[in-house]
Amino acid sequence: MSARSGGSPLAVFPASFDPVTNGHLDILERARSVFDELVVAVATNVSKQGLFDPEERVAILKEVVGDLPGIRIDLMEGLLVDYAQRIGARVVVRGLRAMSDFEYEFEMALMNKHLYPDLETIFMMTSQKYFYVSSSRLKELIRFGGDVSDFVPPLVAKRLREKLGRP
Repeated sequence: MSARSGGSPLAVFPASFDPVTNGHLDILERARSVFDELVVAVATNVSKQGLFDPEERVAILKEVVGDLPGIRIDLMEGLLVDYAQRIGARVVVRGLRAMSDFEYEFEMALMNKHLYPDLETIFMMTSQKYFYVSSSRLKELIRFGGDVSDFVPPLVAKRLREKLGRP
């Protein structure tokens, strides 16, 4: 029996989404096929200076995702475990690209489980075509005049060019 047929718990997909990539959207679509409701939580990464402010990222995601059933876009501040408890989420969805992602995410999942024992973390491997796509690589590509249209939705490519002063 699938999780959907028996009613699935609320899941949260947190990331900085700075910017949202096709890899993020791939994970979102696949998680949406498993969970009845998925909250896409735009988080602030305190260790990085963002290109887009959090409100811009939420607005971009809402434009890109539209009104997909079962998807809610939200701004998350503070600890993921506090946010998950506040909205009633019992599952965290995280995308993985490489072994280095796994090490970081595994440590984070263990800490989250310690802080909120009812919270489970589900890892989804990225699709092969998005394996090497990262927000920082895309920003670098744009800065040097490269084309990112294979890696982000058209709206995001446009906003990146505008933000980084590229035609």
